[in-house]
Amino acid sequence: MSEDILGDRRRALEEEFFAKHNQQLLQQFRETMAAKAKQEALAAASGITDAAVLEQLAAVDLSSETLAALSLVPLVEVAWADGRLDAKEQSALLAAAEQAGLSKDSASYRLLEEWFRERPSPKLLAAWNGYVASLLGTLDAQATHALKLDLLGRTRVVAEAAGGFLGLGRRLSSAEHAVLTELEQAFA
Repeated sequence: MSEDILGDRRRALEEEFFAKHNQQLLQQFRETMAAKAKQEALAAASGITDAAVLEQLAAVDLSSETLAALSLVPLVEVAWADGRLDAKEQSALLAAAEQAGLSKDSASYRLLEEWFRERPSPKLLAAWNGYVASLLGTLDAQATHALKLDLLGRTRVVAEAAGGFLGLGRRLSSAEHAVLTELEQAFA
């Protein structure tokens, strides 16, 4: 009889163990499927097929709804170059968002506002670099040059927004120059 009780207890413990283990496996499966779905949506929205780039974009919480904000990452980086974001830089970023067609009620615009409150992780710039490298593989030399000039021009406008004192003096800080140089190297 005590063997029956011990056997029942053993089976109950085994079932509990396997139930927990199955729950963990099910949760991992759901997370994997959600990540795959997010990467597929990013691929459809961006045209990118490189799995590593899609993984980087998903890792920094970009989605197909916020992909438009990715074009503003270089501008955000240069605005934060000195460690803070001032009102003039923020205004320049909002103007750039408007020119890019971001509506105020879009997920990309809300993400930009989040970047105003807190400096984005360096992983975001790494994801942008991966995106640009993938994109450049699809463009000819003329289109690459045009994209580079447009991007660096828009980035310089943001960098110069808060430069100098009363409009006099150096318009760009050394930190802003360093970011601009790093961004230019993404096209090399």
